[in-house]
Amino acid sequence: MKQKYNPMLMQGAILAVAGILTKIIGFFYRIPMANLLGEEGNGIYSVSFGIYNVALTLSSYSFPLAVSKLVSTRLAKKERKNAQNVFTTVLLFSIAVGICSFSLLFFGAEALETLYKTNGLAYPLKVLAPTTFVVSVLGVFRGYFQGHSNMIPTALSQIFEQIVNAIVSILATFIAIKTFAQDAQIWAKGAAGATMGTLAGAVCALTFILLVFIRRLPYTKEQMLYDTSLDENRTSIMRDLVITMIPLILSQTVYQISFTVDDLLFSNTLFSKGVNPSEISALQGVFNTQYTQLINIPISISTAMSASALPSIIHLSVKKDFKERSERIKTFFKINMIITIPCAIGLTIFASPLIKLIFPSLITWRSIATNLLYFGSFGCVFYSLSTVTTSVLQGCNRMRIPVVNSFISFAVHTLLVFVLLKFTPLGIWARLIGDMTFPLCIAALNLIQLKRKTGFSLPAKKIFLYPLFASVIMGASSLALFLLLKLLIHSEIISLFVSVIFAVALYLMLILILPVFEEEELLELPKGHNLKALAKKLRRA
Repeated sequence: MKQKYNPMLMQGAILAVAGILTKIIGFFYRIPMANLLGEEGNGIYSVSFGIYNVALTLSSYSFPLAVSKLVSTRLAKKERKNAQNVFTTVLLFSIAVGICSFSLLFFGAEALETLYKTNGLAYPLKVLAPTTFVVSVLGVFRGYFQGHSNMIPTALSQIFEQIVNAIVSILATFIAIKTFAQDAQIWAKGAAGATMGTLAGAVCALTFILLVFIRRLPYTKEQMLYDTSLDENRTSIMRDLVITMIPLILSQTVYQISFTVDDLLFSNTLFSKGVNPSEISALQGVFNTQYTQLINIPISISTAMSASALPSIIHLSVKKDFKERSERIKTFFKINMIITIPCAIGLTIFASPLIKLIFPSLITWRSIATNLLYFGSFGCVFYSLSTVTTSVLQGCNRMRIPVVNSFISFAVHTLLVFVLLKFTPLGIWARLIGDMTFPLCIAALNLIQLKRKTGFSLPAKKIFLYPLFASVIMGASSLALFLLLKLLIHSEIISLFVSVIFAVALYLMLILILPVFEEEELLELPKGHNLKALAKKLRRA
């Protein structure tokens, strides 16, 4: 039988690999950068990034998804000219929006510093301000290529962006710390140096994707010559853009604003209780750097898969091929859970050695960082589910539902975090509770609406139970191996490395043994024939 080719899976794999690589690069550069900044510097850096991410969400993050949706919808109707008109119209709009977001963040930096009660916050915010403009334009180009179901330019630009970000961030942080060693604002200026890498990386990514676009332009013009569809006017395109962007902005804003609202609540509530501002910044650095960065690894894969799956689901919705759409959605969910559930188990059992390995110099709050990861690792599964369900609903043209569900969840989340911070001594643990309940609430509400509006229901056994069962066996076995190796060779790093490789191999074997995938589904995966043959051998054994 000829191996099937599934564009969704292949494009998803491309972005997923890029997401993994960027996260690995991110970890490598965050290790020396975090050690240079210390807990307080990391706190200032992470709070500034929380605000920056909200500004990006309002001005830029919706562009890739919106442009991807609008372009793919028109390409599904063979309207190549109109797909190009969408791109040029949104590009002009993104330039205007980028200028506005830059101005607000740059000239409002001091006011935000006062609001967040974080000394020196204005320094990194002013460095991040021009990045909002660059990323705004970059997002349109990425959405254009994703709308053509071509994830390679986005994937490569992300990798180049992160490499430049890493190099410049480390160098600029080092120079800033050395230059302002005797300055009272040393940690704030160090954080500002760290954010310079973000700007440099974004400029590099935009330059690369512009070159790819220019090289592709003759082919695009040639294809447009055969398009006989009626030209769509810019007013119509802007109307569609606004209709598409508003739900995307609102749903994504809720995600991003929840983090910065938590920073705001945490700093102001603990400050009112008499906690030292330096300690508050340090705890924020622990949560936003040591905990959040680790659970973001599997979340990044889910986000990449969501971005790549959206055009495929939209295309099938436009064609009204609901049976095939249902199968694609099922596979989409299955792959996400197969990835994120074992990651959660792995982060739980290896919480302590991972924290020590990745952040060797951050020892003051190490026990808290380890326990946050130990108890909060399943947050990556909940965030993955919320991201996937939101993307699926948007692809099925149910744009309003994720927005409503996100705002309901945000309201519950904010009230819960405020009450726990204000009236209990939980402190940083209140943030962890809120961080886990927020995506879980979104996912639950989205799944209910997905069933009601599309009739789609998840096969829980194959999507959740089998991966969880395999992950528990993997976790117990790899933990036993880690403890044994640590006892024999007295090297935690080598023991961890060998145990992780063993865990990955064992998990893949268990997934193929268990009836997670049908034979036809295995053929749709990369190296499908090999996987099918291996699965047959393992199931017979």
